[in-house]
Amino acid sequence: MSQRGITGAGGALFDDPGQDGLMHRAFLRGAGLSADEVRQRPVIGVANSASELNPCNLGLHSLVQEVKRGVRAAGGLPLEFPTISISEPFTRPTSLYLRNLMSMDVEEMISVSPIDGVVLLGGCDKTVPAQIMGAVSANKPAVMVTTGPRPLSCHGSNTSLTVDDAWSFCDQRRIGEVNDNEWLEFEGNLNADVGTCNVMGTASSMASLAEVLGFALPGSALPDSTSSRRREIAYQTGLEAVAAVNRGQNPRQLVTLESLENAFRTITALGGSTNSVIHLEAIAGRAGLQIGWQRLQDWSRTTPYLANVRPGGEHTLPVLDEAGGVPAVMRRIDDLLNLETSTVRGESWSEELRRTPSVPSLAITERDTPRAERGPLVMLQGNLAPSGAVLKTAGTSDPELFRHRGRVVVFDGLDDLNARIDDPLLDVDTDSILVLRGLGAVGAPGMPEVGHIPIPAKLRRQGVVDMVRISDARMSGTSTGVVVLHVSPEAAVGGPLSRLQDGDEVLLDAENGLLEHCVDGTEFAARTPYQPGDVPQRGFALLHANHVLQPEFGCDFDFLRDPSAPETRPSRQVTLDQGNKTS
Repeated sequence: MSQRGITGAGGALFDDPGQDGLMHRAFLRGAGLSADEVRQRPVIGVANSASELNPCNLGLHSLVQEVKRGVRAAGGLPLEFPTISISEPFTRPTSLYLRNLMSMDVEEMISVSPIDGVVLLGGCDKTVPAQIMGAVSANKPAVMVTTGPRPLSCHGSNTSLTVDDAWSFCDQRRIGEVNDNEWLEFEGNLNADVGTCNVMGTASSMASLAEVLGFALPGSALPDSTSSRRREIAYQTGLEAVAAVNRGQNPRQLVTLESLENAFRTITALGGSTNSVIHLEAIAGRAGLQIGWQRLQDWSRTTPYLANVRPGGEHTLPVLDEAGGVPAVMRRIDDLLNLETSTVRGESWSEELRRTPSVPSLAITERDTPRAERGPLVMLQGNLAPSGAVLKTAGTSDPELFRHRGRVVVFDGLDDLNARIDDPLLDVDTDSILVLRGLGAVGAPGMPEVGHIPIPAKLRRQGVVDMVRISDARMSGTSTGVVVLHVSPEAAVGGPLSRLQDGDEVLLDAENGLLEHCVDGTEFAARTPYQPGDVPQRGFALLHANHVLQPEFGCDFDFLRDPSAPETRPSRQVTLDQGNKTS
């Protein structure tokens, strides 16, 4: 039986002249397909992650039909199948907790189904990396359509309302500056339609990443979710799915250290989400690679920050899209990129960028006048984060905080934070550093997006809008502030964060990539570490607890990484001594 030169039997099952082929074709004929449709065609699976529990992805229902039209026009047979769908706002404790499960769902469906290739349809933060991770592991030709950002909204005099406006509005509510009627009105105005967050948050960063890695069409990340362009992108992606099968273009050909570097540098130039670091490492691990702290630091230091879009800048995504979107940013840093890596069309990025016009735009600064000479994704390391941490410098109101030494105020988990953060008696001042621990991959579990610790109410009333904050949790890509995230090893597995005490001094030095506690080493090691709750006893929670890795390995499961990837150990096997071995 022919396998068309790709992994797995694929659509060859439908061409088999014997019993197997008869039964496979008969089932499809019973579903209404013609004799011609079920023979001698590349079979393209369409992995649909639409769900009413995931409003970001609801628009995929209409895009599926456009994908199928494209597949049929190219001579293929599209067969849609569902996967689980995870929504950041609707999933507790966090969607990252289920990202690896979704990747397993996607991988197994691609691997065991009689398909030659697949179109991945995702949108919300973790669905896109989950789908790419699963596709890399399954290694059949895979292309992607993202749902696109929702249209801009309006509220009062704000005619360009975006999701990041919610954070300051919520802070105003906390200190009594927003009444019930204003709160209800804002709720109805915030989101104008389905689609992903309409700023350069995690979802748009992941859609951009998919472009650069060669899974999605160049220029496809930013058009509105409800636009005719989005539907055309879906149709064209259906065409490309068949072409990718005919070329034998597999995901592991796309995911290389060179393409990963391109992706990170582009996300850095865009001012993208800190979550990109975790997802890129997870994707790398599925291909048998690891990027590593040092490479990320070097790439960030040498990549200029160019995109002037929210949440870190002034303009909206439609302005960046009109200027050419992701390819336009890549063209401005093309001397830093590996241009022989492949686009989704099988062409080199060198060919693609030659066709990309250079359009002057308020949303993209030119190379010789960057918003910053170095990227806003700053990698940190030190005795408080031996395996690394990340800080996003874009959109902060007080750059002096990037080098800061202060006394810490420690919160043990969300319940403690919520109980004390607005207490008038909280021992905190403007020089304090807020620490939230116990919310890493194991501790939460799943690293929820709560690292953006709110400013204590008594300081907020004094006009304080930013402070240094440190956590082993994550932060929404729509948030800004001097917030150190992904501290590794996390507190729940005995990392140094577990031994911090109120009043300890901590030094943040972003310029030199340092995060250090200033406590005597002997005293620090002798302290009893903070311990989170009990280990789960059953189900996926037990699997997650026993096999999830720390952020430097993308928080993937140890058994899902390619065997050729650098050796790793499950998070619960990390100790303080092991964690303090700084590379």
